[in-house]
Amino acid sequence: MKIHTFTFNPFYENTFVVANDNGDCMIVDPGCYEKEEKEILDKFITQNNYQVKKLINTHCHIDHVLGNAYVKKKYSVNLEGHENDVETLKAVETYAPAYGFANYESTDMDSYLKEGDTVELGDDLFEVLYVPGHAPGHIALYNKIEKVLLGGDVLFNGSIGRTDLPGGDFDTLAKSIKEKFYTLPEDVTVYCGHGESTTIGKEKVSNPFVKA
Repeated sequence: MKIHTFTFNPFYENTFVVANDNGDCMIVDPGCYEKEEKEILDKFITQNNYQVKKLINTHCHIDHVLGNAYVKKKYSVNLEGHENDVETLKAVETYAPAYGFANYESTDMDSYLKEGDTVELGDDLFEVLYVPGHAPGHIALYNKIEKVLLGGDVLFNGSIGRTDLPGGDFDTLAKSIKEKFYTLPEDVTVYCGHGESTTIGKEKVSNPFVKA
């Protein structure tokens, strides 16, 4: 399995293309907004002969959903996320122009993922973890075999997701990190929604905001 990272939009958000050996892939948190960003994503998928099978939001803050409608139409896939972030997604249309995204195109979730669900990408399986605190419907995707965690904005390299946005709460986020992330093997690589990746082991001992 390969995980490709693209950093898009003024928020420097990480969009992930997760692909298996058969060329099937899923796009997680498409932050592409500008035409050039969409072209970068499309060109990469075409050059690698990838077949887009899934579109997933770890959560629905503006920087992670700017490309939702485009990816849905371009690759004829449904949008999946947690039901508790439906209102978070709907709100983006209201405030997007204030952030400079006047041409933001909204779209709805087509199906919901919840704690304990399994996301299948061919033979690769990802367990859905429900990890609120940064956003009310935040989820993460954990592949036990590959030891990778697509963690969104829960845990960063040396930091954590902000909790001052609507639906955010520090105690809830800390609980999610301690009970869902820090219980994973220490050599699990965390692919973060912003910045560089990290490991569970590193953050357990050195994260200044939430230690094990």
